[in-house]
Amino acid sequence: MVLWNYYNGLSVVHIFVILFTITNLYLLHLHQPMLNSIKSFFETHFQLNESPENTDHQLKLASAALLIEMMQQDGEVHDQERQTVRKVLAQKFQLTETELHELYELAKQEAHQATDYHQFTRLIAEHYSLPEKIKLVELLWQVAYADGHLDKYEEHMVRRIADLIYVSHADFMQAKHRVVGA
Repeated sequence: MVLWNYYNGLSVVHIFVILFTITNLYLLHLHQPMLNSIKSFFETHFQLNESPENTDHQLKLASAALLIEMMQQDGEVHDQERQTVRKVLAQKFQLTETELHELYELAKQEAHQATDYHQFTRLIAEHYSLPEKIKLVELLWQVAYADGHLDKYEEHMVRRIADLIYVSHADFMQAKHRVVGA
């Protein structure tokens, strides 16, 4: 009876906030192994902290997740696309094979968990220079064309990301032509 009187004294909003908080804590507990693996990766290879280096590593993960999303856009993942993603990540970020494997796996998890591209593109828009943004768009085109066919969903994704990271249409098209002409 005492417990009921306590609840009875709370407003519906208070009860909702309590239930919402408990639910979020439970969901966080469910995803803790994934969060721990991400933290472990950065602590092992990049010394996770609140420094410019940490931002750099977050940018690597964001870029890798976008490339993996591109690989999956047409609903089919081809070996050529996987190889292209791994190749461009290794070249762009100068990773060892172990770092590449871990970044690739973490990026796959991030891409799978993401509800949209904004969590990735926000970081890139804020921290990449214009030439770095254009290079990322070019890498996205490379992945899109890796299987020898450009799907309409792949083209839409590159266009959308280019818009979200403030790459002009002219630079977007020039990046495409560099990839198609290569």
